[in-house]
Amino acid sequence: ASGLTTIPYLLMNSTGVQDDEDVKMMLQGSSMTKVRSPRWKRKRMLKLMNDGVTVWCESNKATNKAKSQQSFSVMEVECVQEGCKSETLRNLAISLPEEQCLTIVFKGGRKSLDLQCDTKEEAKHWVRGIQTLQGRVNNMTQKEKLDKYPSADNQIQFYSTMSYEEVQTLFKMINIDLSEENAAGLFKKCDKSADGRLEHEEIELFCRELLRRPELDAVFQQYSANGYVLSTVDLREFLKDQGEDHTLIHAESLILTYELNEWAQKNQFMTPNGFTMYMLSKENDVYNPEHDRVYQDMSRPLSHYFISSSHNTYLTKDQLIGESSIDAYIRALSQGCRCVELDCWDGEKDPVIYHGHTLTSKVPFSEVLKVIAEYAFRTSPYPLILSLETHCCVEQQTIMAQQLHSILGDKLLNKPLNDKPLQCLPSPEDLKGKILIKAKKIKVEQDSSSSDSSSSDDESKTESKPKAQKVSRDCKLSPELSDLVVYTHSVAFKQFDPCAKKPPNEISSFSESDALKLIKESGKLFVRHNSVQLSRIYPSGQRVQSSNYNPQDMWNAGCQMVALNFQTQCEEMDLNKGRFLPNGRCGYLLKPSFMCQPDSEFNPENTGGGPGHNPTLLTIKVISAQQLPKPDKVKLNSIVDPLVWVQTYGASIDNNTKKTHRIGNNGFNPRWDCTFKFQLHVPELVLVRFKVEDHDYATKNDFLGQFTLPFTSMRTGYRHVHLLQADGSSMSPSSLFIHVKITPSYSNVNTKTSKERKKITFYLMCVILPS
Repeated sequence: ASGLTTIPYLLMNSTGVQDDEDVKMMLQGSSMTKVRSPRWKRKRMLKLMNDGVTVWCESNKATNKAKSQQSFSVMEVECVQEGCKSETLRNLAISLPEEQCLTIVFKGGRKSLDLQCDTKEEAKHWVRGIQTLQGRVNNMTQKEKLDKYPSADNQIQFYSTMSYEEVQTLFKMINIDLSEENAAGLFKKCDKSADGRLEHEEIELFCRELLRRPELDAVFQQYSANGYVLSTVDLREFLKDQGEDHTLIHAESLILTYELNEWAQKNQFMTPNGFTMYMLSKENDVYNPEHDRVYQDMSRPLSHYFISSSHNTYLTKDQLIGESSIDAYIRALSQGCRCVELDCWDGEKDPVIYHGHTLTSKVPFSEVLKVIAEYAFRTSPYPLILSLETHCCVEQQTIMAQQLHSILGDKLLNKPLNDKPLQCLPSPEDLKGKILIKAKKIKVEQDSSSSDSSSSDDESKTESKPKAQKVSRDCKLSPELSDLVVYTHSVAFKQFDPCAKKPPNEISSFSESDALKLIKESGKLFVRHNSVQLSRIYPSGQRVQSSNYNPQDMWNAGCQMVALNFQTQCEEMDLNKGRFLPNGRCGYLLKPSFMCQPDSEFNPENTGGGPGHNPTLLTIKVISAQQLPKPDKVKLNSIVDPLVWVQTYGASIDNNTKKTHRIGNNGFNPRWDCTFKFQLHVPELVLVRFKVEDHDYATKNDFLGQFTLPFTSMRTGYRHVHLLQADGSSMSPSSLFIHVKITPSYSNVNTKTSKERKKITFYLMCVILPS
């Protein structure tokens, strides 16, 4: 090839950190030792590339080129820990200089990277440098990005000169399969010099033509009065049809932000290029950007919120031999999780956390608390609940209480907020910055038939045990630990009593099967129960591979703490992330009002005509996709055959799935123009999921990307869906282009009596039609 060059996504001079001493050190590169165990230590060279994002990790001794060169993006990093914080480094702390060590914790399921630098100064440079780069990229405004990346071809690798054969190779690299006729035609159109090669301006023209968006051009032409530019009048009309702010001030601000042509900007016009920039921006996302902040009332009782909750939080994989790690708590808390689980067992001296009676590794209880103390409120300021599954003897329970006090300090809630009788649970606002303990509590009055178990959840009660075991020494509770339980007192569920008779600070746990049975048999009573008290749902004990159940079934009954295995990348976790996407990702989401009344009539198994019943027609047109990735296992010369699934999850009557046809050999700019209609009955509970797959005749389709959001956070009009990877991280620039329309539905008229139908018809004729 003649001079392959790369246009990086992030130019160093656009970050404002090119003179930062830490970043300079990273650009020079550092020799480090990668550590996996006392016997496995390997030398690696880590170096920041000129794009300011990618870090190469190279091994000179590896024979396999793929293994000798591995990389990661600083945007894939969850956090960087100084010292011997990871389990691997902690076990080697005696033999390693702690000030020279660091751990890079990645988002998703990627294993953390434990490193030892040659000097403590070098370690500090890398820790600070990664944090600096992450902060700068996260804080870049859209205007800064556009000023630095004025053309859409910044995602494409290209040659300084290109022959036709090199153009064909490029098509394979960027996942597009043009016919011989189209490829040759595009090359000829751009080869202005007619010398059989593309150079300089010809390559730029080629990139622009390749990345041209006819579907966006069509929308532009639809609203442009003269076909060349959008005036502020034209733009306001477009914004009005989009269902958003269409004031003159807003239209002018969009032109100032996204229009790159100085003449057009000065005269308050938007060109096709400016329009494309705006349409691709986050400001035009299908997800309402207003929901990126905490916008809901946070002064209601805890029982009125869905609470993001994790099960077996300490595990990184399966429940039999998987590794237990503090990294799992960091990842969960960073995702806004507000209830984490700690399975506590007797250690040699101090309590440890692991999946009891299995080969999963053990983590000291104190180390987990240190991580929780550090990360509890970085993502969300609202209360964090520690669900203690306590299997320790009384002595080690007392140690747990001491460590909770000493490590969590004033973050730990150890007494009621006031002396008033408890009428309802306090609110997230009342408990801001506080950590609550969910566990069993010693009763003032006990009888022989209801002795407390050492297990905080009812998971242990799903197994049949003789009553005699309940009074054994190991089942007693430590008063010191019991005293820390204030508003989340774990009790076994017996029956649905009238809400007024139950203390609001009692919380029951249900296995997924028990919860589903109660929903089916007593759905309305379960909703009423959850209007006052908290419920925690946990996966079946048979899910040894850490798979998950469908959380939507539990949310339909108003269950607040629907605990999932956060370490597992699956459809169910997509739903969980989508559910807690709004309200600033704070982990608390206000339940629909019809679920918050002790006398609620909402029945998740029979929603017709009752509370929450608001028939709505959702129409989604899947127009096109842009720059879809290839599955990791696919070879370079393979092109994806994409198709799109659109799925709705909600009350059982609202569950629906539709899909487009597949597009052969085009992952770059496939176009479907498929329109789907979804009749929704309880829209406030609905989640909408977009999933893109690569069609395969012989095997299961390959996952390419997805995005899930609540129906109530969807915006109408022409929108882009910015796809996410399986672990929830960004797949930029991969996206879907869609059109969304939401209209009230009058289909429920058919359910009325003949007399009622006549009244409605008369009303429509006399009032609506004349207007």
